[in-house]
Amino acid sequence: MVAARKKATETMAYTDVVIELVDARLPEASANPMIETLRRHRQRPGLKVLNKADLADPIATREWLDWYQKQDGMSAVALSCKTNTDVARIIKLCSQLAPHRGTTVKPLRMMIMGIPNVGKSTLMNALLKKRVAKVGDEPAVTKSQQRLELNDHMVLVDTPGLMWPRIDWPEDALMLAASHAIGRNAIIDEEVATFLAGILLERYPQMLDQRYGFNTAQMDASGVIESIARQRGFRAKGGEPDYDKAAATLLQDYRSGRLGRISLETPSSREVKTQAYAHARLMQQEAEKVENGE
Repeated sequence: MVAARKKATETMAYTDVVIELVDARLPEASANPMIETLRRHRQRPGLKVLNKADLADPIATREWLDWYQKQDGMSAVALSCKTNTDVARIIKLCSQLAPHRGTTVKPLRMMIMGIPNVGKSTLMNALLKKRVAKVGDEPAVTKSQQRLELNDHMVLVDTPGLMWPRIDWPEDALMLAASHAIGRNAIIDEEVATFLAGILLERYPQMLDQRYGFNTAQMDASGVIESIARQRGFRAKGGEPDYDKAAATLLQDYRSGRLGRISLETPSSREVKTQAYAHARLMQQEAEKVENGE
């Protein structure tokens, strides 16, 4: 990751448009802050691509698009990189962001960035209309940068998935894990699934009812996992409910879209969280001052 960040920094200097892929279900939690810092430092226009929009809540996605369009030097689009007609829109939008480029003398140079497992390789293959990048439902499939010519006046650079050194907010880490941007060895399925169940109970309880055939009224997040185990007949040794298998089932149903179209965050929920963490940091700083006798 360190080498990938260094290489990305160097490549950004020779880029006209930065295409950043995020997961439409958690756009800000799946956005590496380093990418935005680099883009602004180099004063490059950015296209925020909310991929997997077919899995996200369309109302929340519309709110995110409106929010991103208000950001300086940025445009945004929601799509599925698996749909060719959607992908075709990206080139047009990039051309609009850099109208001074796009000739044989000055080709339009586009850099595809994002965290692991958001669909960069899928997008690359769709744009080039052939398989040039390895695709897989696992984080960190792309290992190195690839520079490929889309045509005689457009160039694409695909980069490895970039995670940042430390995720400040625990909820972001759990959202990333639920959406499979963090490898299996770094998470505990039951913990992540319980977190996901809590969001579903708050925002999409009817989807749980419809998918698993039980009533979520008066149920907490742990109860959802237990009910899935009992409803599906998942048993561990001794006849107890198999919570691990139930957790894996809930996560897979969410990731595949079998539960329905779900968004884990919205601009308003993100703002509330930002304010809460800012307040917590302020209180911590005040406490440290008192402790140090300042």
